Amino acid sequence: MSTSPEEPVGSGSGSGSDPGREEARRVWQEPGGPMLIEGPVEFVTEDGSVVRSDRPVVAVCTCRRSLLYPFCDTSHRSRQRPDASSGESREP
Repeated sequence: MSTSPEEPVGSGSGSGSDPGREEARRVWQEPGGPMLIEGPVEFVTEDGSVVRSDRPVVAVCTCRRSLLYPFCDTSHRSRQRPDASSGESREP
């Protein structure tokens, strides 16, 4: 890891054409949900094991409720059914 500050996105240095500099992965936070990472990715878990996903976008759990941790299984979402008067239908 570099100890120097990273250059901000869009700072005018081109599109990552710096030889020897590896292209960065894009990571973004889903409001109220997981972190999304452009894949493929490998995670090193707390116990040192490596978990890999080859998906193009990987959802990483930030609430620690997931049964598939470190991957998100949407356990952070409310599991309440909408009331019948609203006319909404949603699968559990």
